[in-house]
Amino acid sequence: MASSFSDASSRSSSPPASAGRDETPVGAVIVFEDRIVARAGNETRARRDPTAHAEMLAIRRACEAVGEERLPGFDLYVTLEPCAMCAAAISFARIRRLYFGAYDPKGGAVTSGPRFYAQPTCHHQPEVYSGIGEQASAELLRAFFRSKRA
Repeated sequence: MASSFSDASSRSSSPPASAGRDETPVGAVIVFEDRIVARAGNETRARRDPTAHAEMLAIRRACEAVGEERLPGFDLYVTLEPCAMCAAAISFARIRRLYFGAYDPKGGAVTSGPRFYAQPTCHHQPEVYSGIGEQASAELLRAFFRSKRA
């Protein structure tokens, strides 16, 4: 089941989903009881908002959909390791499980960098499953950045 939701997060970030938007291809889906509640791709450029990461938008949409500010029992699938801002939002939202694809040694904050959930000040630590669909997610990102340098 995890791979089908991982595939859905990839579709949210794929070139057709982000075509013409010039957004970094990161996608996220939030799932509750085997049902997708919210999905999003990065929209930082479209919204002119540096906080409009896929994870942040998916969390906002899920909270709106269920009418709650916290999402216990919900799972988040994202194509790239979350940054510190997104890791904090995942913690504050009380997401149950985090599944991510590609590692982000420069900007990631879950298994890379500050390792947000290992900090003593972190209030909630989701279960973390890394490397889900890693190869496909990493290739999508590499292709995007290759095209930017061409």
